[in-house]
Amino acid sequence: MTGKLRLPTVLAVVLAAPAAPAAPAALLGQQPAITLEQLMSAPFPDELVAAPTGGVLAWVFDARGARNIWVATPPDYRGRQVTAYAEDDGQEIAGVEWTPDAKTIVYVRGGGANSRGEYPNPASVAAGVEQAVWASAVTGGTPRKIGEGHAPAVSPKGDRVAFIRKGQIWWAALGDTTPAEQLVHSRGTASTLRWSPEGSKLAFVSDRDDHGFVGVYDVATKSLRYLDPSVDSDDEPIWSPDGKRVAYIRIPAAVGVVPFTPRRAAQPWSIGVADVASGDGREVWRADSGRGSAFREIVGRQQLFWGAGDRIIFPWERDGWTHLYSVPADGGAPTLLTPGAFEVEHVALAPDRQTVLFSSNQDDVDHRHVWRVAASGGKPTAVTSGTGIEWSPVPTSDGRGVAFLRSDARRPPRPALVAGSGPARDLAPSAIPSDFPEAALVDPQPVIHSAADGMLIHSQLFLPKGMRPGERRPAVIFFHGGSRRQMLLGWHYLYYYRNAYALNQYLASRGYIVLSVNYRSGIGYGMEFREAIDYGAQGASEFNDVLGAGLYLRSRGDVDPHRIGLWGGSYGGYLTALGLARASDLFAAGVDLHGVHDWNTEIRNWATTYDPKTQADFARVAFEASPMASVKTWRSPVLLIHGDDDRNVQFSQSVELAAALRKQGVAVEQLVFPDEVHDFLTHAHWLRAYHAAIEFFDRRLRGAATAAARQ
Repeated sequence: MTGKLRLPTVLAVVLAAPAAPAAPAALLGQQPAITLEQLMSAPFPDELVAAPTGGVLAWVFDARGARNIWVATPPDYRGRQVTAYAEDDGQEIAGVEWTPDAKTIVYVRGGGANSRGEYPNPASVAAGVEQAVWASAVTGGTPRKIGEGHAPAVSPKGDRVAFIRKGQIWWAALGDTTPAEQLVHSRGTASTLRWSPEGSKLAFVSDRDDHGFVGVYDVATKSLRYLDPSVDSDDEPIWSPDGKRVAYIRIPAAVGVVPFTPRRAAQPWSIGVADVASGDGREVWRADSGRGSAFREIVGRQQLFWGAGDRIIFPWERDGWTHLYSVPADGGAPTLLTPGAFEVEHVALAPDRQTVLFSSNQDDVDHRHVWRVAASGGKPTAVTSGTGIEWSPVPTSDGRGVAFLRSDARRPPRPALVAGSGPARDLAPSAIPSDFPEAALVDPQPVIHSAADGMLIHSQLFLPKGMRPGERRPAVIFFHGGSRRQMLLGWHYLYYYRNAYALNQYLASRGYIVLSVNYRSGIGYGMEFREAIDYGAQGASEFNDVLGAGLYLRSRGDVDPHRIGLWGGSYGGYLTALGLARASDLFAAGVDLHGVHDWNTEIRNWATTYDPKTQADFARVAFEASPMASVKTWRSPVLLIHGDDDRNVQFSQSVELAAALRKQGVAVEQLVFPDEVHDFLTHAHWLRAYHAAIEFFDRRLRGAATAAARQ
């Protein structure tokens, strides 16, 4: 976009929000009252999981890059650390599993390999790293390495753990140090290991690229059977309580589906149930054509749940919203469990299979709360409410409580428990540093403003404390990644966006006005918003939201219209680059973290069969929707931040953009992390990236000559 932008009528509504308490402002040019290190000091919780007995809970805390297993036991539920990893070495902990007696925790340490078989090593450890399955006693002590691999599944008998190594199924004994051995030799790539209730059989998914099977391995007979094989892709197997049947999702075969384009309908997906003894299966439910015909997942340890009364619980977008339904395992009409204009996200089934716990934005679009509903149907009831954010509900094995993770606008994410009708209480309150600057933060305000094409967009507005009447401040717009994400009115439930929220708060503490934009193609507002017409590689319709956000800020009396910047990561980096490329007269500078710059390059990262030469018409549209197509009108300076082991967005995208911008004479600054992946694995790299972003914006947006130069 080359000419001066013409300011249209801008619709903006600031919804009612609690006023922040008065406090001295961190004025421009002065040292803020808080530091970035303080804002990112609280440990981030994840992998919350209940033991199968005893009411015990476990989770992972990432404390400044040192990741460890924590547990809390009844009756006091006072959290304590089990493992003792002390370094910010970029080695993740995931795949947390309990043994049946709740005495041992099995987990994975280290990230998955890239296409060259290299494990993430962002600390550049010369001796190398690996991804391996480990076991630790709940009482502590030195963990025992089970073997190289990931995705552990502990047998209900408690004697063995199965896991995946290089796409094949392995297993090892838990009671001794016998080396792990390969359990199943099969074609394809194995995943989704699920033991039968009595531990005699192991179900799994065998991905064969353009199709997929559900297989069942019989431990006693050492035999392998595939259930109702077809040309389609079967996934997410679950066992019936009696261990005689397996239910699964069937996604119809499709050719030429391109990612990062709207998909409002597809050949309808279905649920099948197979008899394990014979391998014969039959369809028990099929989605309607149109809305909901393309499968939409929820967040959980599984996508299907076998509930009480022989009912299968599943997600479906029949009415354009992600909801839960249940259907008899023998077939029949589905029952809607979660009616309303909202989206279900995190889901878990109670041990008695009678109740489903879930998080949603019901009646509160900018938050998440925990709800429960009977597997057979009925009115959902709230477990949590208020101005906080609650997610990842987990019922305790004794049925006496519900654990979950929670945060709010000022207090960071942390594990909590609610028992009976009493108030929720934190499980590890002492883990949050005493100097965490909770009182110094601002409460973001919900804002609805118009995009350039008139669509209404939800955002969060961070206003610095101590602003004087008539004062105009520099402003920064943040775009989340994904794009299947939604920023909320508080600390986010994903680590990447917990960090982004910290930076937005820090920018506000330094005097910037910050607008965090929930642009089209994100979640939380229904299927049609998520699958927006011409979004992404099919036309970049989100640019209307980028432009509308800039025009909204330019219309505000407290924003300097010549000092508006952009920042974002991944898909947010794409929108940052697109805004700078097409509207440098509106956006003065930008920070682009590992952004997409050419869709034709990015798509091949996710769809290996995509060939721009054979899909020339689409490839042309995809390129025109890319920042690289508008480099000639890009004039504003940019800071590019990227790790060169990025498996989501190729490092080459930043290489090619930097070369093109330099030819145009655009100021390009860079910060490169050797061996780092997409979602930075070390705390030190996050701090370096964010400090570089702050320093860049301070130079480009806060200088006294900035406004005059742009005029």
